[in-house]
Amino acid sequence: MSGRMGLALAGATLMIAAVLLPNKAEAQFGIRGGPLGVARFAVGHMIGMTRLRHARMAVRGGRYRSAALRSQDPRGAERGQPPNPTILRAALTAQAALSGWHGGRSPQGWWRHPDGSYGWVGPVFWPFAHDDLTTAIIFGDTTSLSLYGYGDIYAAIFAPYAASELAAYASPQVRRGRKVPTLEAVCDASDTGGLPADRIAAAVQPNESQRAALDELAAAWLAARDTIRTACPAQAPANASERIALMQTRLEAMIKATDTIAPPLAKFVDLLDDGQKTKLDALARERRAALAAGQRKDARAASACDAGIDPRYDVQAQRQYEQLVQQQWPAAEIASSLRLDEVARARLEVLQDTTLRTMETLSACPTQPEATPGARLAAVKARLETMLQAVKGVGDALDDFEADLSDEQKAGFEAIGPKRGA
Repeated sequence: MSGRMGLALAGATLMIAAVLLPNKAEAQFGIRGGPLGVARFAVGHMIGMTRLRHARMAVRGGRYRSAALRSQDPRGAERGQPPNPTILRAALTAQAALSGWHGGRSPQGWWRHPDGSYGWVGPVFWPFAHDDLTTAIIFGDTTSLSLYGYGDIYAAIFAPYAASELAAYASPQVRRGRKVPTLEAVCDASDTGGLPADRIAAAVQPNESQRAALDELAAAWLAARDTIRTACPAQAPANASERIALMQTRLEAMIKATDTIAPPLAKFVDLLDDGQKTKLDALARERRAALAAGQRKDARAASACDAGIDPRYDVQAQRQYEQLVQQQWPAAEIASSLRLDEVARARLEVLQDTTLRTMETLSACPTQPEATPGARLAAVKARLETMLQAVKGVGDALDDFEADLSDEQKAGFEAIGPKRGA
């Protein structure tokens, strides 16, 4: 299988195919929302391609090679760091994600996100999870959050790393001049931040009671971080079922984290007067304005995300789309190589259809952020709950598929993923 099998399904060809996807493909793959659903997924992965190019340049140029894997404080520009934290974080995550990986000719990884970051870094799913919650809730920036979805679930099914590559994270060593971070190091370093309490205080100028509530909120934020940290794996997941289970555990921890944050956040905001609330909300507006200024506008992407879009039917575009899906899901090849019987083939089709449906349910199309921190927290939690349900559905389909497979067939299925980097 070719290493060119891209998880993101990004690029001009897919953009056209997704927008023009006809009813035949909707019926074949059971994608709710039809052409629009797939178009939204494709568009979401088109966004940030400029940032991806910058991130690759940063990794290749070695600009950040000596930096430890760490979270990026939203105040980066104030600390003399690059003004766009997405670029820096993508570069650092890429370095950690690929340090133990040596497959393929191009060290980029087929499971990367469009912004250059990775949903899977070695055995760890969703590094920077706590920081993503912070930027989404406080600063209204859901860029990283929205990129988690189908591609990460697909990577959990078809392993991005071979066993030998994962072993490097358990027992780090220097390979080709790259030091492989330990699993524990990735978990510890990826979520070092907390609530930007000092910045909030500088903006709203709290009185004594408000300051006490802010301190209480900051403590809850750290407790939420610890909750997510405890959901980091103690050892690398060995197969697809274990990776899906790890995704569930991490998502459940993130949801629990939002529940920890919600009461003290509501208490603090309720104590603010209207002027202070406006100043607090200004932090999010400033963040969005800074990100918008650094991103290239894509008129096609914006129009494809329009809820009123009228997809056009095009036979060639349909064929291109189906070819891309067949590359990612070579069902006949899998069935032949694993010698599946008719029951197992049918279950494989269910697994494929269930996973493809997550393109719609977890659309990466940008949405207008809510106006207040409390509303943004509720939206973040809803997104995480939707993803958790999607992962559980795929997990059930995977369990059904593997239920009657022999150990040899399971091993053969597990080996399919690493071959994609060969």
